[in-house]
Amino acid sequence: MSDRQHVEEIERVLGGSQTGRDGFVSASWRRCVEVYGMDPMRRDPAHIVTQSELRDHRKQAEWMIGAARSSLQSLFRQVAGQNYALLLTNAAGVCVDFFGDELFLDELKTAGLYLGSNWSEELVGTSGVGACLVTQEPVTVHQDDHFGNAHIALSCTSAPIFDSLGELAAVLDISLLRSPTPKRSQNLAMSLVTNAARRVEMANLMAESRRDWVLRLSDSPEFLDVDPEAAVRLDDSGRVLGYTRGARRLFPDGATVLGRRIDEVLGLTIDDLPDLMRDRPTEERIVEMREGGALFGHAIAPQAPRTALRVDRRAGPLAGLSDGDPAMTHLLTQAAKLACTSVPLLITGESGTGKTKLAHAIHMTGGASGFLALDCAGLGPGDLRQACADLPGNATLLLRRIEDLPSETAPILTALLDGHTGLRVLSTTCAAPAALDLPRPLFHRLAGAILTLPPLRQRQDIGWLLDRILRRRTSQDMRLSPSARAALLGRPWPGNLRELEQVLDVAIALCEGRVIDLPDLPVPVDHAPDADAGTPGETLEQVMEACGWNMARAARRLGVNRSTVLRRLRAAGLQPPA
Repeated sequence: MSDRQHVEEIERVLGGSQTGRDGFVSASWRRCVEVYGMDPMRRDPAHIVTQSELRDHRKQAEWMIGAARSSLQSLFRQVAGQNYALLLTNAAGVCVDFFGDELFLDELKTAGLYLGSNWSEELVGTSGVGACLVTQEPVTVHQDDHFGNAHIALSCTSAPIFDSLGELAAVLDISLLRSPTPKRSQNLAMSLVTNAARRVEMANLMAESRRDWVLRLSDSPEFLDVDPEAAVRLDDSGRVLGYTRGARRLFPDGATVLGRRIDEVLGLTIDDLPDLMRDRPTEERIVEMREGGALFGHAIAPQAPRTALRVDRRAGPLAGLSDGDPAMTHLLTQAAKLACTSVPLLITGESGTGKTKLAHAIHMTGGASGFLALDCAGLGPGDLRQACADLPGNATLLLRRIEDLPSETAPILTALLDGHTGLRVLSTTCAAPAALDLPRPLFHRLAGAILTLPPLRQRQDIGWLLDRILRRRTSQDMRLSPSARAALLGRPWPGNLRELEQVLDVAIALCEGRVIDLPDLPVPVDHAPDADAGTPGETLEQVMEACGWNMARAARRLGVNRSTVLRRLRAAGLQPPA
């Protein structure tokens, strides 16, 4: 098409004629003339921002560049040798990342297919990036679809990239300096760029969701774990914190996605997510839609945050009590410094938090020659004198549960500490230091420094503790399934480390193989009776009817996971009533 013919077609579109162009192209042409006052005959050079402005744009888009870089590299490898240029622009239309053939750099720069080029519609007229920014949909602007004659040789295919809050964040564009005449020649480019944009959104969502649940969804079980179509980020109550554009179709048109409960659109709750983790067969991870139909789901549990902080390995036994939990790291660092001194230590914390283990580790780190541990409950004056009679000059005395020390023994203990200068005393208590009913002189002889162990529910290294205890408890190569691990990570652990060890001991005993799964875990002792608890002797059909054919309720009633219920229903040939 000649320049003159192109201008004449634009004039016909402005007059209301249909010329066979895509609707978004015709709408863009009208904006170029009526809103921006552009002349299609002008051949303006590419709009390139200054180096200073480019640095600012790239800095603001740093998170996006990082999320997209891998996808851009993969996409460029797929089209290598076909003279495509790849552009990643921000929401303002400025190119902040670029891949292109080094042999054609001069041509690409002249055409504006390079870093720093601004492809916003109000500057360059109809283009792939500009039209994508306006429509927020994938588009191909092919040759004379462009408004200005300066860009008629180009073929540009662009796809939008949205952040996890549903806002347009970027555009991914794949362009050719010269291409075959038919627009359909870019159908493959459209498929490649839309898939790449979807993967960028997925990568960004995953990077933001390390502390939250992620539910990935796919129409096909074959691609569920490797390349899902959609994903949502969920808090611990099942509310949507973020989503990819592909997940938008799950929600009714016009409805707000953020803050919605996932059980409003899907037949599951946050409690059902462990049944959709990777240890389950893919074809059994079925997620039913409220409005009918089903998808395949892959749930990813929150990750315990990691920190680079570590206890100095020179602290020896102390270093083995934690794996990077910030509170424990701070505590053990203090303990390591105090271990080689004579300062008496009061170790506080809830029952089962590991106070005695910490005391033993401090003793071993300090290098005292003797060690004596005494329970204070019922410890009479004579018992104390007899127990301490043969202590060496350099020894550690551990007084467990100092809050239970009888009042008549307190003065004897005070005198013993005054008379035994080489004695290092460590005390443990479940009570708050201020609540200890001890004589003030004795208290100050026991609490030179106070170390407080955090409860297990507040620690960030529970996953490491699970693996450590398993290694110590069994010589086999035993591990937790992802579902079982997620369930344990979510428990409140009122009994702290003691409860954790007991739960794993039971699970190891009940497990018939080398993988501990949900049915192997004992029910928490403080777990309230479940309203859905079943009656012995119920048939599967009776259970389903009692639960209104709700698979989540039926799974809880039977003490199994949802996928097991589904398998049993299929094997029995049972279906919900019409």
